[in-house]
Amino acid sequence: MTSRTTSGRGRRYDSVLDTVGDTPVIRVNRIAPKGVTVYVKAEAFNPAASVKDRLALNIIEAAEADGSLTPGQTVVEATSGNTGIGLAMVCAAKGYPLVVTMAESFSVERRKLMRMLGAKVVLTPKALKGFGMYTKAKELAEENGWFLASQFETAANADIHEATTAREILGDFEGERLDYWVTGYGTGGTVTGVARVLRKERPDTKIILSEPANAAIISSGYVNTRNDQHQPTESHPNFEPHPIQGWTPDFIPYVIQEAIDNNYYDELIPVAGADGVTWAKRLAAEEGIFTGISGGASFAVGMQVAETAPEGSVILVMLPDTGERYLSTPLFEGMPEEMTEEEAEISRSTPSAQMES
Repeated sequence: MTSRTTSGRGRRYDSVLDTVGDTPVIRVNRIAPKGVTVYVKAEAFNPAASVKDRLALNIIEAAEADGSLTPGQTVVEATSGNTGIGLAMVCAAKGYPLVVTMAESFSVERRKLMRMLGAKVVLTPKALKGFGMYTKAKELAEENGWFLASQFETAANADIHEATTAREILGDFEGERLDYWVTGYGTGGTVTGVARVLRKERPDTKIILSEPANAAIISSGYVNTRNDQHQPTESHPNFEPHPIQGWTPDFIPYVIQEAIDNNYYDELIPVAGADGVTWAKRLAAEEGIFTGISGGASFAVGMQVAETAPEGSVILVMLPDTGERYLSTPLFEGMPEEMTEEEAEISRSTPSAQMES
């Protein structure tokens, strides 16, 4: 008989949208180095299973409030997947048509998830990278009078992390140590919004930012050109394709420029995509925490920080999403569909194996 019990959340929700946020902070028990305490903030607990649910909801509600999005108007956005999935959930709940543009290089399960949630998905050639899907979304908005969600530029992005993600972190570590906060970036909304608060209210917390080693565009020192609407007008020359889906498009988004200009991070650490895969697998197999390559990459950096952090340090790592939307990516490469020889041997070890042959 189990000693665990449950009692419900103590409330009922009027909409799936009311379940966005308040994601758990979970201690890592088996694979963290001795002498430090490592936690992860598991954004897969959002209703559409990623941190981008937060910005998707705020973009739509901010646009409703200022009148830039009208009832029944089509929403369009360029995305590597998670923002599109979040927007598809929000638009389904609120009754807006959604068209997503996405480079064909991103995982096929992301397309299916968005379509399952009622969105239309327009694919762009992988050779055109993120800038190609971004350009297509802009063109569709201009040609059809659709609302462009503008996740890479809108103030609604970082604002929601300032108002929710940061406040959750402060609440979870109130009166306790928090020496390092580790995150990657896609649009930059998470690091910009959370850092606004940590710099003021937890100034002793060191903020560690990461980017792919082969697409280290912020550390290059070159900022791509933007137009008067803060939209990128070129692909960043230092970008190379990388397996950390959701991280680092081929331009530096305007949303993260605030973090760059105001020194919102203490260290910028590059990470190899292969390390993201390795640590995502270890989190799953040894901790039961299921995250994608982006979460694995952030955790890889967190482990690097942990190796040299002073004894007693407390580290919090952002895990942006779930591993389930990486089934067709290198994260699951080599994962067998049929029984392995070891599994077959286990099966053969009981009498019913004779009936199966």
